[in-house]
Amino acid sequence: MRVLMKAALSGTHDGEPWPERGGLVDLPDDEARHLIRAGLAKESDDEPEQDSAPAPEDPQAPADPETLEETATPTDEPETAVPVRRRGQAKKPGNE
Repeated sequence: MRVLMKAALSGTHDGEPWPERGGLVDLPDDEARHLIRAGLAKESDDEPEQDSAPAPEDPQAPADPETLEETATPTDEPETAVPVRRRGQAKKPGNE
């Protein structure tokens, strides 16, 4: 069975180094199923994975600053910091 490697393995298989992540290898069916169950490989559609494939866009990622319009307005007022009491810190006397 031909499998596509989802992880890089160290060592060799039948005297040959294991293919890199995304590489294809022909294995006996029982060994291929073992790697698939372990999450190290998946059945191949005979197309090696390309590391240069574009990653899906992350909706949480910041947008390109060159394409953003400036929306913030400068102000002369300084930001006021609110003190944070973390767990395990003692209370200051008089602040109960």
